[in-house]
Amino acid sequence: MEAFLTSDGLVALATLAALEIVLGVDNLVFIAIVSARLPANQQPLARKVGLAMALITRVLLLLTLSWIMGLTQPLFHVLGFGVSGRSIILFAGGLFLIAKATFEIYAKVEMSHEEAHAETGRRSFTSVVIQIMILDIVFSLDSVITAVGMVDNVAIMVVAIVIAMGVMLVAMERVSSFVEAHPSVKLLALAFLILIGVVLVADAFGHHVPKGYIYFSMAFSLGVELLNLRYRSRQARRRRPA
Repeated sequence: MEAFLTSDGLVALATLAALEIVLGVDNLVFIAIVSARLPANQQPLARKVGLAMALITRVLLLLTLSWIMGLTQPLFHVLGFGVSGRSIILFAGGLFLIAKATFEIYAKVEMSHEEAHAETGRRSFTSVVIQIMILDIVFSLDSVITAVGMVDNVAIMVVAIVIAMGVMLVAMERVSSFVEAHPSVKLLALAFLILIGVVLVADAFGHHVPKGYIYFSMAFSLGVELLNLRYRSRQARRRRPA
């Protein structure tokens, strides 16, 4: 408790909470897109379960710090490259994210409305939650390693993650509604997921790409798309009969 009462502790808590919110954006987008494959009445519950699982995963990983740090140690070597548990998780998660986002783009662009509706109807609540849980592990891994590198106090880490998840839970429905209401934004979000998947695969092979570059490119692309949406909205209003 004393750690929170110091200025350093409060600054660390605020900084880490803000960083966890930023790192959780990709998770938020993925949950919004995957849950949209469910019937409308099941989507809010799936999103809440997804975020709850993400919170539980992060806290459990924080409570096993020695195991987490052990994941960075090479398990074996391939052509002189040390393959660690973290590398395997990032590689598998990156491939899963690329495949999932590619399929979603195909469904959005190539499938007819009837085919997409039928595909949505076949998705079970359990299968969607399992997909969310799989990616939660991948996203949580980097998030927790970042937290460990910034703060030494486990209690501060846990509180920061809980705060970040609370903010994400409040924003979740608005993000999901906005993505679903604008098809072009959904395609852009899927392209972001492919980009993140490629970065995860590259990171698994030791080629680290600073997250700042990724988030800047995402913010820039989203800003351009928001300008396009505003332009199309104004054009539509001008065409309406007086």
